[in-house]
Amino acid sequence: MDTVRLGIVGLGNMGKAHLMNIRAGKVEGLRVTALCESVGTLPKLIEGETPFTDVNAMIHSGRIDAILICTPHFSHTTIGIEALKTGLHVLVEKPISVHKADCERLIAAHTDKKKIFAAMFNMRTNAVFKKVKDLIDSGELGEVRRVHWEVTNWFRTNYYYATGGWRGTWKGEGGGVLMNQCPHNLDLFQWLFGMPDSVRGFCQFGRFHEIEVEDDVTAVFQYKNGTTATFVTSTGEAPGRNCLEISAEKGRLTVTDGTRIHFQRNRQPMSEFCMKAEAAFAMPESWHMDIPVDNSGGQHVEILQNFTNAILKGEKLLSPAEEGIRSVELANTILLSTWQDKTIDLPMSSADYEKILLEKGEASTFQKTKVVAKATSDDFAKSFR
Repeated sequence: MDTVRLGIVGLGNMGKAHLMNIRAGKVEGLRVTALCESVGTLPKLIEGETPFTDVNAMIHSGRIDAILICTPHFSHTTIGIEALKTGLHVLVEKPISVHKADCERLIAAHTDKKKIFAAMFNMRTNAVFKKVKDLIDSGELGEVRRVHWEVTNWFRTNYYYATGGWRGTWKGEGGGVLMNQCPHNLDLFQWLFGMPDSVRGFCQFGRFHEIEVEDDVTAVFQYKNGTTATFVTSTGEAPGRNCLEISAEKGRLTVTDGTRIHFQRNRQPMSEFCMKAEAAFAMPESWHMDIPVDNSGGQHVEILQNFTNAILKGEKLLSPAEEGIRSVELANTILLSTWQDKTIDLPMSSADYEKILLEKGEASTFQKTKVVAKATSDDFAKSFR
């Protein structure tokens, strides 16, 4: 096989964006042969593309080797399981599922390891975060002592939530900023620092918008070695910012807007200086330096190319879907901690969370004041910052 035949299910904003990139020839060895949309209208088809309104019909059609799942979150699990059981390669948009229990079910369906199963965590291709990971893994920073990530540049208007009846609801979306905007940030967090041992979450629900889910979040992560971290996010704060600060033995690393890295490097590790210095108010000598990075990475196209190369050439995946359970668990735990008003130890009970989430969806009486047409492609393009 020299070409992967791809079916895309869910032709909303993200599905259409992937379709345009593939049609434009940006992904070598990948060709769209089927499109499926059950609730909206499909883009105008080109030669070689077959339309479907039933995803199971597309999965079993024999027209595709792989599927790209871009549907609302809850359906990722059922579609992914069916596709894996049928023997397709699977690439799923973030998050891989809404809650940990569904992640476990989806991952368990990946029994044929010859089939590629990946997630669309495109921020892992960003040269800035790749450099940060290298600095941590190589020991250049020394042991990490404290992390603070404030990512509040996910501002969304109330109109945004009105562009889909499922948006901003427990039953339709399964969460708010943690489930929709922050899977990338939470994935990067665990990719860089590993999973914490306990989580304390403080969420506010519908603080800035007419929604029932969280739109303002502060979370505290704790590690057994004493490292602590805070994670702050919101869709209602403007102007927002994206600033990751890492305090480590060899200095302080600051990543601004996902594009710039500044390192205030200690000449001597801080704990060593603390114990050896013979002065009451001394501080380690430090140097300021900007760390250069080449580019922002290939983003969605690079993940698509990596997925294709993994199928055709055995290339190692940049974002295996199995790792997607970690960002989902972090989001779930932050919410569970808020609901139960206590610190939650990891691993979290997937059954406990699933029960509460489904109860919230079934018991909800929330009604939106209006639902409007979907955002335009121009509007959607502005969401990439």
